Amino acid sequence: MNFLLRYLSVLAFLFLYNTYTLFSQNITSLIYTEDTSFVSNEVRELRLRFRNMNFFRDNEYKGSLVKGYTLPGLWILPSVSYQPLKTLKIEAGAYMLRYWGESKYPNTHYVNLPEYENGDNIQSSFHAVPFFRVHYAPLPGVSLVLGNIYGRNNHRLIEPLYNKEMVMTSDPESGVQFLWNTRHLNLDMWVNWESFIFQGDSRQEEFTFGISSRIKANQLLSDFNNFHFYVPIQILFKHQGGEINTTASERSVKTWLNAASGIGMDIKMPFRHLRKLNIEIDAAYYAQQKGGTFPFDKGYGIYGKLLADINSFDVKAGYWQCHNFVSLMGDPLFGAVSMSGKNLIYNNPKTAFLSVEYSHSIGKGFALGVHADIYNTFKCDANQYTSNTKMQDSKISMPNAVSFIAGIYLKTDFGFLLKRF
Repeated sequence: MNFLLRYLSVLAFLFLYNTYTLFSQNITSLIYTEDTSFVSNEVRELRLRFRNMNFFRDNEYKGSLVKGYTLPGLWILPSVSYQPLKTLKIEAGAYMLRYWGESKYPNTHYVNLPEYENGDNIQSSFHAVPFFRVHYAPLPGVSLVLGNIYGRNNHRLIEPLYNKEMVMTSDPESGVQFLWNTRHLNLDMWVNWESFIFQGDSRQEEFTFGISSRIKANQLLSDFNNFHFYVPIQILFKHQGGEINTTASERSVKTWLNAASGIGMDIKMPFRHLRKLNIEIDAAYYAQQKGGTFPFDKGYGIYGKLLADINSFDVKAGYWQCHNFVSLMGDPLFGAVSMSGKNLIYNNPKTAFLSVEYSHSIGKGFALGVHADIYNTFKCDANQYTSNTKMQDSKISMPNAVSFIAGIYLKTDFGFLLKRF
């Protein structure tokens, strides 16, 4: 562990030790996600809203699955909203991302799959994209969202399907979204349109279709005050292609699928310091339906986690193993293909992980979170392959690798009234 990670870990420990008695919430709800609730009492109000995240994340990856890197920076999202009806809200603004130590950014969407052709245009000072959202809530618990949807970690996908740090590296998702929340079901269905093309364009169009749902099984069977059972069902469908990009050097259609389902349980504990347990086990699936980007066409994995709410901390332990699994948008430690450019395939990789998180609300609209994670990728065999033939060559023994990740985040989300009509 290098000096930077040690310093950050000590800083986090000292902060936690001195603030453990403060009110805390889950880091996902306070830092990584956005509130989707519809405020019906702001009718005919023009409001200014400011959202921002300052982050410093150090990924000390070891082994050959992915190279380590640091994410120091911030994003800001100022916007203006108007709610003409109780069921309709319109919001417009700009999303701007900056990494400290960099002043030029490719003018393209973030983040892409391998072999996607990026443009040569450069933005200065910030990577900036427009933000526009129309949120329509015709019925209680039902929402239709057009434009910039409630995306990224709001989908609440498991780590093998979605990397939480994309809240610091990807653009706000854009397209259409349907949200349905009832006593028995939470459903999030969306299309994120990432690349639009014109007639004769040299690029490919690209979009992601997703479903993230949670069936609340205990509500269907019987009501247990201390036990809440649920069944998660998650699907990601990724497509690259297009029929009108006649001048493109690469016109072959490429489609991939990630899916996961399992069973989970929230347990309310009767102890003073141990307040809640969450247990979840999921089976994950991968398929390359068209194209030859990745070295195998089908794969699967098993993911399990145990999360404990202890005082002001969330402590999570988990295990993952897979066979020929490609994580399209997930954490690279949960895949079998090396992302470090060495044409390596891991044979049945296994990973155990432990995470300690802390977050609390500093005040209305302000929240701070810190975490420290350790991932152990166990010793296994690997093969090198030739990209154009997918032939596996010599077998390599990959040693046990221990990766460390730590981060500190400060999130801001506040607004005020400009004018009432």
